[in-house]
Amino acid sequence: MQNPVPTSQVSVALCTFNGARFIAAQLRSILAQSARIAEIVVADDGSADATVDIVRAIAAEIRSQGDSVDIRILEGPGGNGVTKNFERAVAACTQDLIALSDQDDLWHADRLAVQLAEFDSRSDLTLLFGDARLVDEHGAPLGSSLFETLEFDETTRAAVHQGHAFDVLLRRNVVTGATVLFRRSLLKRALPFPTEWIHDEWLAVIAAATNGVDLIDREVIDYRQHGNNEIGVREPSLANKVKRVLMPRGDRNRLLAVRSRVLQQRFEELQLDDDLVQAARGKAAFERFRAELPGARIRRLLPVLKRATTGDYTRFASQGSTDVLRDLLQPA
Repeated sequence: MQNPVPTSQVSVALCTFNGARFIAAQLRSILAQSARIAEIVVADDGSADATVDIVRAIAAEIRSQGDSVDIRILEGPGGNGVTKNFERAVAACTQDLIALSDQDDLWHADRLAVQLAEFDSRSDLTLLFGDARLVDEHGAPLGSSLFETLEFDETTRAAVHQGHAFDVLLRRNVVTGATVLFRRSLLKRALPFPTEWIHDEWLAVIAAATNGVDLIDREVIDYRQHGNNEIGVREPSLANKVKRVLMPRGDRNRLLAVRSRVLQQRFEELQLDDDLVQAARGKAAFERFRAELPGARIRRLLPVLKRATTGDYTRFASQGSTDVLRDLLQPA
């Protein structure tokens, strides 16, 4: 049983790459939290702009003011990519709880206080995520939330609350790293991060394997949408849904198959409960089936419909019956 963690024992893992335009505002929103933090680890992936200089200046400023927050910068030649850069950042964190941060968002002043209250009262909690308000590059609200855009509906959120996060995440990721707070002990199972996965979805599914994931139904950050987002969101319009169904399959299914196999292998290495290993194997087999579907649509008809009757599309596909249509209609 894990003890509650004092609010001073929190690290922030913040990754940067050519983020000079927004990094100062983000850092100041973190420093303005109502709950105190111990350190901010900034992992820079070879920025060619003034990002690192801005971080250094803010670190010097708060030191001169006697602030106890330790801002450390991890520099390097670059080329790590998002996943491996976050791996560097979290591995360097020293505190019991780690909050993830992108370089271009804005934390709401009570983000940490709200999330820490959950950890203080729940020893079984490993990873907590939340909603976000979508804003444009100038910080103006776009009129929708992250959960709405992801179509992360009330029924699915209730399933997560009820301890079924693993089943949800086996179908698709609904966890945005910029809203995540997690126990550092999770890294024993999650490191190293596989390059086939994004860091946040990997942390979430590994945490969910031990029923340690939950969410808070409130916006904890402003999630900035602009032309240079490493990972953004797309509005769930009818046009976008039709486009997704009809776009060429390309490498997407092959990547999903590889990712699923990587998850299966990690579960086997960790010697998790047999039902979890079997679920991962089922997911891997399902995605391999999809990746190996023939190019000719007529030849996909019977195998896809047969697979649909087994319930695999409901259990493993991100969009359920929509993915049945996708596998039947998508060009090769």
